[in-house]
Amino acid sequence: MNDRTIVYSTYYNPIEANIIKAKLEDSGFACFLADENVATLNPLYNQAIGGVKLIVFERDVEAINNLLAEDNSLNIGSADETGDNEEPAEEQPDCPKCGSKNVGYGMATDKKYSLWATILAFLTFTTPIKANKCYHCYNCGYEFK
Repeated sequence: MNDRTIVYSTYYNPIEANIIKAKLEDSGFACFLADENVATLNPLYNQAIGGVKLIVFERDVEAINNLLAEDNSLNIGSADETGDNEEPAEEQPDCPKCGSKNVGYGMATDKKYSLWATILAFLTFTTPIKANKCYHCYNCGYEFK
């Protein structure tokens, strides 16, 4: 029997990682989260440590894929119903630079604020209030619209 563990997926939101872990444990799969405490206590380190890693047994990967695909097809609690629609409605694209599917939509890190937001913040001695959003590849770090 193969008792080798692998990193099944990584999450940059510890809450999302715990939700997936709970689904797997409720279905009888043994799994755990690595780097969860660091990401929770200091979210600024999340990018540096590579996110929260979901560790599972290699022998369970196919069954876990089927379970999570089934859960996604049910579309229970979708973002449209809850009003937390952070991501665009269209399907998430692949990274144009490296082709990775490990892409997220959120606040930009390179060009975080527009020129007008920066000028307004400078004139009012405050921080910019509107940040730009874009897709971010977690494998190569490339940001794109």
